[in-house]
Amino acid sequence: MIYLDYSATTPVNKAVLDSFNKVCLNYIGNPNSLHKLGVDANNLEKQATNQIKEILNLTDHEVIYTSGSSESNNLAIKGICDKYQNVGKHIITTNLEHSSIYGPVGYLQKKGYEVDFVKTNEKGIIDLDDLKNKLREDTVLVTIASVNSETGILQPINEIGQILKEYKCFFHVDATQSIGKVKIDFKNVDLFSFSAHKIYGLKGIGCLVKNKKINLEPIIHGGKSTTIYRSGTPALPLIVSLAKALRLINETIDEDYKNVLNLNNYLKQHLQKYDKVFINSNEFTIPHVLNISIIGIKPETMQHALEEDEIYISTQSACSSNNPVSKAVLEVTKDELKAKHSIRISLSGLTTKEEINKFLVSFDRCYYKLNMK
Repeated sequence: MIYLDYSATTPVNKAVLDSFNKVCLNYIGNPNSLHKLGVDANNLEKQATNQIKEILNLTDHEVIYTSGSSESNNLAIKGICDKYQNVGKHIITTNLEHSSIYGPVGYLQKKGYEVDFVKTNEKGIIDLDDLKNKLREDTVLVTIASVNSETGILQPINEIGQILKEYKCFFHVDATQSIGKVKIDFKNVDLFSFSAHKIYGLKGIGCLVKNKKINLEPIIHGGKSTTIYRSGTPALPLIVSLAKALRLINETIDEDYKNVLNLNNYLKQHLQKYDKVFINSNEFTIPHVLNISIIGIKPETMQHALEEDEIYISTQSACSSNNPVSKAVLEVTKDELKAKHSIRISLSGLTTKEEINKFLVSFDRCYYKLNMK
């Protein structure tokens, strides 16, 4: 099997799973209980939380544990807008966001919020001048992903944060596709989201990291948990496993980046020889994602053809694959044909050159076979 869909999810690191199992067996107390078992569990939760903040270099921030990035994004957007309605009801986002951004934004539109979509340039990068022009006195929130899940384009988050410091609005970043892959300074960001299953952790745990000065209206009520912003019994084994996953991937982030960059360049070099293959990724794309369009072959047809050789790629983001046109690719290429025929190859530090070579052999066979039909 050759797995090239790491942007959708990653396999669990055995060391992370071991941490989860150890906590499940040895820390049975509820971290909110006052007896010794509860106190021991609470202390372990605090250790894990402090480790996460130290790794992110944000020791003065607050970590809110959620079920994953989708919940984190919903909590950030709804929580800010509900809490700070007095600031205004204007939201700014982009056409490069995940469905878990568009969902809560669309929900708020029905409640009377106005939404503007900031323009991007020919490379898919946020037009900072257009952002400035769209900012208003009643802008309450700007939400922009650090890295788009389909194209892999990295946005200038630090520059955007600097601009927004001059305004009353809050800045939320969906960092799901950047944490563990590229180093980003989040000090100019008010809130950001990420999920464990993108960094070899377990599914079902994610984070919303926020500035302590910011308040939110919870979307899950019922009393204090690890924070007042998300009720429920703390999922201690998942919390500890998330801290472990983040620590392990942070230890190899530089080495993994170099490896992935070399493999990405190698892939592009070989795929460029095909007349009907167009590379949608550009110099602003992180190397972990290579988005291409194969004109004349439906993305799902190529996906299933490669699957016969036990090679697994993606047509779009796993959460938006029911749409025949990739909104993100269309935003970058301005070409509907390319947007209808795009596939995503996503790499990780686990990917080997041997796997890429086998993929290229299979791709070559599938490309010419499908073009003959």
